[in-house]
Amino acid sequence: MVLSDLSGREIDAPADFHVHLRDGPMMELVTPTVRTGGVDTVYVMPNLVPPITTVAHALDYKRRLEAIEPNVTFLMSLYLHPDITPATVKEAKAAGITGIKSYPAGVTTNSSSGVVSYEQFYPVFEEMQAQNMVLNLHGEVPSTTSDITVLNAEESFLPTFKDLHKRFPKLRIILEHCTTAAAVNAVKECGPTVAATITAHHLSLIVDDWAGDPHCFCKPVAKLPSDRRALLKTAVSGDPKFFFGSDSAPHPVASKRADKISAGVFTQPNVVGIVLDALQGAVEKGYLTADEVKTENVLGFLSGFGRKFYGDMAKSQGRKVRLTKDGLQIQASLASKDGSVEVIPFRRGQRTWSVEWI
Repeated sequence: MVLSDLSGREIDAPADFHVHLRDGPMMELVTPTVRTGGVDTVYVMPNLVPPITTVAHALDYKRRLEAIEPNVTFLMSLYLHPDITPATVKEAKAAGITGIKSYPAGVTTNSSSGVVSYEQFYPVFEEMQAQNMVLNLHGEVPSTTSDITVLNAEESFLPTFKDLHKRFPKLRIILEHCTTAAAVNAVKECGPTVAATITAHHLSLIVDDWAGDPHCFCKPVAKLPSDRRALLKTAVSGDPKFFFGSDSAPHPVASKRADKISAGVFTQPNVVGIVLDALQGAVEKGYLTADEVKTENVLGFLSGFGRKFYGDMAKSQGRKVRLTKDGLQIQASLASKDGSVEVIPFRRGQRTWSVEWI
């Protein structure tokens, strides 16, 4: 079984293709945890305040991240916004920016400037297709629409997702942080230019978990046990259309109260271990068989498949890590030296895998 194979073994450093590193003091606090979690390549989300809609802003953000952690490869993105034009796409491609992230208006953190209708962006998508850039989709319909809730917002978005792929069949599209069996099936039905990310926390949680713990509440929310089983099976299937993107999203502890809950789960300091723990738990509970959890498939999910989809900018730099099962206890909290910023890690106080950089 994979866990007995991986404990104590030296492997290529995993990659995380969906992270939120914020700005200001929070950025300074959480950016070093990328390597703590066992990762050396990250795809950085652009939903800052204000959002990253210009190449200059993206490159300045990248420089500040690299100043904090020079041993991580930061892949940068722009925020899909009316200010983004085909000329912006050309400029971004020339500057080494990897993709453009779409947020439906109002569905999650810092998404007030998000998309209401995709038609106005068709010329942008045409140019992205020509430039071989990636469109990253937060796949939910805003709950202001009739009969839409957090539980069916993702599945209700899938017709739009399929329509975009049909209109732009050569455009590389990633359906981010899939939470449902329906989303997995929709991605499988699309062509080779379409892929998806799956998070560590969605491999671990169901609706009952976030309903009782604000630190487990995210958007899109964790769904049914059957959806979690579908995600687990997909993560170990060896299908290269699916790879790891943690969607780790830190929030100040004060914003995760019962009366004021920001959407986001902070997994970054332990992302690789949390994935492996979820797979171990799935075997123990009978959701997966030991034979299904093949080492090569898990390593593909954690690194190889995503690097191949993103291409040269995401290729391995040859860095290695050694993982040890149950090697550390997750911190109860992470705080800045002056105490001005504090964030609570997912599965605080529990044991998980330790990471040693080789």
